[in-house]
Amino acid sequence: MKTRSRAPVESSETEEHGQKALETAHTPSRTFILPSRTSDATRFVSLPNPSTGSLNRYLFCPEAGLYEFTAVAPAPHQPRSILFTPKADEISVENEGQKQPSKGAISKKAELLIATPIDIMFFMLPILAPAASNNSAKKLFQPLDDILDMQEGLSPHLRHVLYNESFRPTLERRMEAICDTVEAGDEKMYRFSEAKLVKELLAKAERMVSQGLPATLEERFVRQELEVPLQSVKREDIVTDENTGSVEESRETESPDQSETQSSAAATAASASTPSGVSTPATQPSMDDALTSGGIKRLLRIRVALSFMQSSYLPAHLSASVDEALSSPESPVDFKPLEERLKHIAELRAEALASRSAADYTRKRAAEDEDARESRAEKKRRKEEEEKKKKAGESRGVRELKKVDTSGMKKMSDFFSKVTPKKES
Repeated sequence: MKTRSRAPVESSETEEHGQKALETAHTPSRTFILPSRTSDATRFVSLPNPSTGSLNRYLFCPEAGLYEFTAVAPAPHQPRSILFTPKADEISVENEGQKQPSKGAISKKAELLIATPIDIMFFMLPILAPAASNNSAKKLFQPLDDILDMQEGLSPHLRHVLYNESFRPTLERRMEAICDTVEAGDEKMYRFSEAKLVKELLAKAERMVSQGLPATLEERFVRQELEVPLQSVKREDIVTDENTGSVEESRETESPDQSETQSSAAATAASASTPSGVSTPATQPSMDDALTSGGIKRLLRIRVALSFMQSSYLPAHLSASVDEALSSPESPVDFKPLEERLKHIAELRAEALASRSAADYTRKRAAEDEDARESRAEKKRRKEEEEKKKKAGESRGVRELKKVDTSGMKKMSDFFSKVTPKKES
């Protein structure tokens, strides 16, 4: 692979401890990782993105094909930089005749743009099957030159790619993958076929799955999607009597941690009681486990690969048509087992969420009741302490007077009340 980057912007040199500081590229330079086997006719081109239609940068070589650029950059919370240094034999001759090493530079933005191959087929799809197209025009067989000449809105760079004579055999070969063809004399004619497009996308998805999906896609869209939620498990405690050999079974519901601990203990006891040299029957996986580990995972990986291609390289109307074709009975791949499995997992997750919510509500009510009891006990304790303090501050005479029976006696306030005048007779 070859690397190419723009020349960094030079800055003033500073000397620190007798050494010259490296120059910093104030404008982030673009560092490209390019294919090593390219011809002299290789050029950077700006082509409309097949999915969105916006202009993006690509690399076109008539012999090697078309390449898109995948950006590889560190996470925003982990900034990195790139140090550019010349080779040992690269030197610069100054006016004094002294030879000194050429200057290095630092790019503040550590981003690599890696050229990865892209199929020219995706750029032909908006031409062969535009969003607003006539159904009668779809059924016509046309030569490739006529199809291209009818496109008046082609960008100059895309026109350069499609009309390149050296690249024409590759373009025709990829047209045959998504079009029905007929021979008309010495000329081949093409008509777009949705069925062929679906088969070609499935073939690409199969190749992606065979090579292995990236670890992040496998974790997020395969393993987590098929993960069954943990629930309370019913188990059977088997107690064997040494003399009679009778078996008593009792069912109870336990938490996953307790079940795992007791099952591991039971397995240890069983292995200890089995004589050496005696084979024990292996546990056979259930049908659901076998299906999940095999066909279901493969179907889900194919769907993930298809979703990636649809969102990245297909226009919206073609992506919807592909979804309809894959869900129809004539689909080359039956995704019904996968849909049923995902529906079952969704139901299990809903049940687990509901049971977890009920358990949380019960624990919350128990916690609230406990808090209320503690609050009442605290109030009672404070009241008793206040009464004790009040009694401790009273004299003996006051305590004795409280024991006197005052029933029938007038209150002291009665002697100091205002006397009402008597009426004259």
